Amino acid sequence: MKVKVFDESHEKDLEEKINEFLKDHKDIIDIKYQVSISIYQEEQVYCFSALIMYK
Repeated sequence: MKVKVFDESHEKDLEEKINEFLKDHKDIIDIKYQVSISIYQEEQVYCFSALIMYK
């Protein structure tokens, strides 16, 4: 088994990266998705990430 981690600041960017990865990798075991948010000064900062487990 192998893993691939994606981390983007916009969910659309994460979606594009995952879809591109899935074109070449068909033996997907599982996908874990996570969103985190923090505040830096007066700005909200989002982090969209995914872990893909595949063969």
